[in-house]
Amino acid sequence: MRLMKYKKTIGLSSLLAATLMLSGCDMVLMNPKGAIGVEQKTLILTAFGLMLIVVIPAIVMAIVFALRYREANKSATYRPNWAHSNKIELVVWTVPILIIIVLATITWKTTHELDPYKPLDSDVKPVTIEVISLDWKWLFIYPEQGIATVNEIVFPKDVPINFKITSDSVMNSFFIPQLGGQIYAMAGMQTKLHLIANSAGKYDGFSASYSGHGFSGMKFTATATEDRAGFEEWVQKVKASPKTLDTVQAFNALAKPSQNNPVEYFSSVKPKLFQETIAKFMGDMGHGGMFGMSHGKTGHDKAEHGEAAGHNMNMSQPAHAGVEE
Repeated sequence: MRLMKYKKTIGLSSLLAATLMLSGCDMVLMNPKGAIGVEQKTLILTAFGLMLIVVIPAIVMAIVFALRYREANKSATYRPNWAHSNKIELVVWTVPILIIIVLATITWKTTHELDPYKPLDSDVKPVTIEVISLDWKWLFIYPEQGIATVNEIVFPKDVPINFKITSDSVMNSFFIPQLGGQIYAMAGMQTKLHLIANSAGKYDGFSASYSGHGFSGMKFTATATEDRAGFEEWVQKVKASPKTLDTVQAFNALAKPSQNNPVEYFSSVKPKLFQETIAKFMGDMGHGGMFGMSHGKTGHDKAEHGEAAGHNMNMSQPAHAGVEE
């Protein structure tokens, strides 16, 4: 009897402890600050709601059946030879099929609408940021501003951000939960992600894919300024940094593995560094190789393809045509 009392106390204590610990969790996916994030939240809640159509009745029936057909309930109808019901068959087949049809339709529609390679519709000129995954930090290059940063990005709110992403090491995963989207960074390849922040603020970004000892510290801050002036002010701050990333040696030194790397600013960056980082991993893959299979390749992409070819970083392997800017 005393043992049962202790079990109940331990159970209630565990439930209370779990509640207290979970109360500190921030469900950032459910608190989006960008248009893409809002659409993804709607998709998650819609899919969750549709699944509850099956889950809730199943839980209710499990409880009702256990109570109704328990051994102590002598009033329940005893049917030892019961084996089939057309009505039950109709329900258990029709409901899941309808849910699958609805989910399939939503998936088809949102897969195209939320395609990470699809540019966002806007009359505002986007900010382009080239992302290189290093061990264990993120290098961000602003090609139009001629600057680079480590573990920090800044952009104006309500302005589309065009991310071009690759890796100088193992495969990684670029993720800013409150802005939406998650996409992989892979050596020798370029992936794309288009996001926008509709509210000014600071948002956490991190690697969502295990990549070694320093993985847990591979975090960065994404700051959305109130206006373009705030962004330009930050750009001038970066340009005032004494550090530069103008040479292969400087990049190689930065690329060395490090953990919990602090934020760094580089007032200038080697032109085409992003493209040359991709090219050095392409080996003998000629024109139309890895990037020939690039998702959503357009005429504009092909023009970038030609422009990026032939840039060499004087590393162990030459740049090849097939590198896409």
